[in-house]
Amino acid sequence: MPVTTNDLRNGMALDLGEGLFSVVEFQHVKPGKGGAFVRTKLKNLRTQAVIERTFRADERVEQAVIDKREMQLLYRDGAEYVFMDVSSFEQLQVPAGVLGGASQYLKDGDSVVIDMYGTEVVDVELPAAVELAVKDTEPGLQGDRVSGARKPAVLETGLTVSVPLFVNTGDMVKVDTRTGEYLTRV
Repeated sequence: MPVTTNDLRNGMALDLGEGLFSVVEFQHVKPGKGGAFVRTKLKNLRTQAVIERTFRADERVEQAVIDKREMQLLYRDGAEYVFMDVSSFEQLQVPAGVLGGASQYLKDGDSVVIDMYGTEVVDVELPAAVELAVKDTEPGLQGDRVSGARKPAVLETGLTVSVPLFVNTGDMVKVDTRTGEYLTRV
């Protein structure tokens, strides 16, 4: 659906010749001489690269309609993840490469929001934090209570995070999906 650059808003998706982009930032500029223009920062939804681009005021661009669907991870099938739409019960196979780093936070039964452009998966929106079991970590030594001391722990999804010394194998921990850092023991 065509829109003008005067209608741009943060988060709006655009289908440009170079690819599919989301508006991160925009600024309308009216210099003393010459015509007005719109300066933008755009994030490529496929590669996550951020570019800056300037448009003339009232220039027409194609708005992309992104469909956000709540999905549940059913299981992992080799290099693909099988999701189910929670409203239509339709199944969708998504290659691990499309999920990117999000796959390190997903376990069977988790719910996520998948952004789709037509039939293409362009992004996966994770919750702010997830709870995962500690699969392997060194035992904490009695009396070793140095303030702020950390040790590596491998979680059930294969993600390695730095945890405090009191966390043991089998414990459930909460991990921030934006930074990949340990938050608390559950």
